[in-house]
Amino acid sequence: MPLVSVVMPVYNSAATLGAAVRSVLTQTHSDLELLITDDKSSDGSMDLLMEFARQDKRVLPESAPEQGGAGRARNLAIERARGDYVAFLDSDDMWLLEKTERQIEFAAAGTAPLTFTSYFKMDADYDGESTDFIPNGRVVRAREHVDYRAMLVRDYIGALTAMYDRNVLGTRLMPEMRKRQDYALWLSIMRDGADGRGLPEPLAVYRAHQAGSLSSNKMSLIPYNWALYREHEGLSVPRASRRSGWMRCATAPGYH
Repeated sequence: MPLVSVVMPVYNSAATLGAAVRSVLTQTHSDLELLITDDKSSDGSMDLLMEFARQDKRVLPESAPEQGGAGRARNLAIERARGDYVAFLDSDDMWLLEKTERQIEFAAAGTAPLTFTSYFKMDADYDGESTDFIPNGRVVRAREHVDYRAMLVRDYIGALTAMYDRNVLGTRLMPEMRKRQDYALWLSIMRDGADGRGLPEPLAVYRAHQAGSLSSNKMSLIPYNWALYREHEGLSVPRASRRSGWMRCATAPGYH
């Protein structure tokens, strides 16, 4: 069976970490390694991870040499990957039981080395396990097909569902960006000629965050979007402005 390398960055996630890890370890496709980088947590997350590692040899936690953010933590984990596939899950989200099995079948039946799935949303205060989750109507539907041009418009891939074929693409790291590094990785893969394919079945559960309004969260991402489009993708100033939202905000009432 193909080995799946699951990449998980951790920072002060003790409250949700257990459910996230167990959602990986209980997958119906059991041939996997869970590569976790703890980004200098101060809440006991690393102690919890070491206990998981003692109980299951597939759990492989390491502490980052210095705090560097989620992108660097993910890269430290990706560099240790031995699997045929590399998949991603954050420490506050969960996979449903058949996620890995269904996605491997889907990837093997197609030609795209980058795949992703639909996923559910759950409330921030959900405290159950993946096996307790009752499917709801809050589903983010995966597009059937995305290419570089479509992905420049918006990020259609939920990182908690993404998986790439390391035998085809090699070991692909995320650009060293403070935010949007997962989006930058999908773009770099597609810029090199590989499209993405979406599995319509929702197979993961994303924890919706309550802090801040949706509009303020989008506003905070504008500088990172600009860096992504202008510096990483090399778009012209007008195109980068339109894509990142600078132009829309600069003309909005009350913008300073």
